[in-house]
Amino acid sequence: MLTVWSKRRIGRCDGVARRDFIKAGLLGFSGLGLADALRTRAEATAQGRPSNDRAVILYWLDGGPTQLETYDPKPYAPAEFRGPFQAISTSAPGIQINELLVEEAKVMDKVSLIRSMHHDHGDHFAAAHWMLTGYLGSNSQALDPQFPSVGSVITKLRGPNQPGVPPYVSVPYSATVGLQPGYNSAAYLGVAFNPFNSGGDPNAADYKVPNLNLPSDLTLPRLEDRHSLLGSLDRIRREVDTSGVMNGLDSFNQQAYQLITGERARQAFDISQEDPKLRDRYGRNSFGQSALLARRLVEAGVTFVTIHNGGWDHHWDLEQGMKSRLPSMDQSVAALIGDLDERGLLDRTMVLVMGEFGRTPRLNDGGNGGPPRSMGTPGRDHWGNVMSVLIGGGGIQGGRVVGASNSKGEFPAERPVKPADLLATIYQQMGVDLSLSFPNRAGRPVPINNYGSVITELL
Repeated sequence: MLTVWSKRRIGRCDGVARRDFIKAGLLGFSGLGLADALRTRAEATAQGRPSNDRAVILYWLDGGPTQLETYDPKPYAPAEFRGPFQAISTSAPGIQINELLVEEAKVMDKVSLIRSMHHDHGDHFAAAHWMLTGYLGSNSQALDPQFPSVGSVITKLRGPNQPGVPPYVSVPYSATVGLQPGYNSAAYLGVAFNPFNSGGDPNAADYKVPNLNLPSDLTLPRLEDRHSLLGSLDRIRREVDTSGVMNGLDSFNQQAYQLITGERARQAFDISQEDPKLRDRYGRNSFGQSALLARRLVEAGVTFVTIHNGGWDHHWDLEQGMKSRLPSMDQSVAALIGDLDERGLLDRTMVLVMGEFGRTPRLNDGGNGGPPRSMGTPGRDHWGNVMSVLIGGGGIQGGRVVGASNSKGEFPAERPVKPADLLATIYQQMGVDLSLSFPNRAGRPVPINNYGSVITELL
């Protein structure tokens, strides 16, 4: 089953409440979309166009994490800029990160950092749209995404790496700034290329993916009857089709059908098959088990996975917020990188850790947008002028730093990088032609690459 989430937003920008959703049968709603993706991939291979088997895992820190308390500490800056934490050395000579990121410090030689990312927007919506699409677009919760996400573009062009699994999955759900699927969506490419939500909590003892189970009133024989009916309708359409478009659809529709009737997807989502010790290594919490599930999915053939990790909008109580959130994030990211490397999957799996923007270099007084000033301790506000991104795997070299912010973490001082540059790098490593365009809602061709340049220092 395909879960289609509403566009409602509830609560603050860094929190997402559960909401009602509509379930539409795979074959009745998105079967042809998945088939289309599978067909596109096969055609690309037949025509000799690049079609590698790389995958992407995007760890999305919703709300905007601070660069100074993560990957760009300023240990020699004045206290009001430096913040409450110290910097520690890592396995990559010369690279320091926040002292709470002790596990990531051990694998820093396998990944790299971009410390000069910027888009200069402090609005949650505009910033998230920039980072996930490479374009300035929606700057309000009331506006639909104006451009497709990097995950949707890759999904449309690549499809899954293996049949029988969805090409694009979000664990446990796809959201940006409280919107589902938010700017992870396919926009004008069509809902068939939106992410598939796994749902639930991967850390739950009885975790199951309800979206792969048949509803109680639909048996497998009834589903097979519907599949046969769809095939009959296709044959009728094929008889009146003179363009040849319908030719060859049967095999691809069959692969789409197998997603819900076959075992491969259900096996991929069955995290209970993992060694309990490995599950402990990732962390027995939602974030840790989501990262482990992401690894299972790319191993099974999913091409693009997003891991949602919200709660990073620390306008106040920054120190306590970092102590609460960084350890589980650190453990899960480090375990994911190490596990991929040990399994020989890191070279074909790109891992990214990022949010929509950074935070103001100077600490505030703890009262901006939060509790009464007498109750809040200092935090940092929205800052799109500079931020940090962790990237590794998928052909990206480890132990490198691209760009630098100035001494107080205020703006890029060396090698400014924009979101379109990051996305251009992802596209190239995924074998996607940067010159491709797709028609938007008005029928005008829009390039997937918004004048971005590949970050060659990472390669």
